[in-house]
Amino acid sequence: MILHTTGLAVSVGNEIDLMIFVLVGRRIDLPDAETVRFPLRNMGLVRNRLFALLERQPAGTLVCSAACGADLLALEAAGQLGWRRFVILPFDRARFRDTSVMDRPGDWGALYDRILDEVDSAGDLLVESTPPGRDAYAFANHRVLEEAGRMAAGSGQSPTAVVVWDGIDYSPDDLTGLFAAAAQTRGMRVLHVSTLE
Repeated sequence: MILHTTGLAVSVGNEIDLMIFVLVGRRIDLPDAETVRFPLRNMGLVRNRLFALLERQPAGTLVCSAACGADLLALEAAGQLGWRRFVILPFDRARFRDTSVMDRPGDWGALYDRILDEVDSAGDLLVESTPPGRDAYAFANHRVLEEAGRMAAGSGQSPTAVVVWDGIDYSPDDLTGLFAAAAQTRGMRVLHVSTLE
């Protein structure tokens, strides 16, 4: 059963009391995007939805990457709430900044730099050496699922997946849709946060 509340679609089963969250979601749309998935004007709305979701949980750990849009907004909220943040980049920090943060509208650079400095100083930044390209992002999604599973195995808890998107799987290789399917296959509970009004 799916419960829709203020932009959140929560897969209902157990109470929401798990402490390890793994997150993937849409990046901010390009200015000339033909399909609206996550427009910049909805940044504040999504920021509030993510904060509200995390605030209802016990203090926990968020595992994700750090692209503009869903990732950085969730990392910002988790930091404000005192959560541990574990970030996985598919390749070096500067190149990721150029290709996944600064290539979209919005002032994301300072937020990215601040969050990664904080995460790195805590010893929770993992930088892989995957060659840049679409496969690198698919690999990063796979790694965040693996890392959340590893952390959960050590704690005796199950991770919860959070998918921040418009709810539409546009193609068989839609990375956000593939992440949601992979999380379900692993038996994770999946929470959906809408990027639309």
